[in-house]
Amino acid sequence: MITLSLSEQPQTPPPAELMEAIAKLGEEATAAGVLLDTAGLAPSDQGARVELTGGRLSVTDGPFAESKELISYALYQVGSKEEAVEWASRFLRLHRDLWAGWEGQADIRRVFGPEDFAASA
Repeated sequence: MITLSLSEQPQTPPPAELMEAIAKLGEEATAAGVLLDTAGLAPSDQGARVELTGGRLSVTDGPFAESKELISYALYQVGSKEEAVEWASRFLRLHRDLWAGWEGQADIRRVFGPEDFAASA
């Protein structure tokens, strides 16, 4: 899974060229059979955090204090971490090249499957 966080967003809306390039990259990843799902996420001020600390549950409404806002995710099924890094890098290069001033990061995390919890023999 790749999550995208925003550090700095220009005052201008995303350029049409960027949106077209993102769509093309998504089509390429889908055709390659590696992109399973993707979606944008609402700002944290529309969310809540449920936390367990010291045996007690607490609920805090957003926004959250993180310096980077989590804005989207993409779920890939790839053969290696390096392949996931390449897809994420391509996505971020589009932002660098087509939307001056945009800054953010992509975090890559492996999603566990049933095989990760199989009983040992």
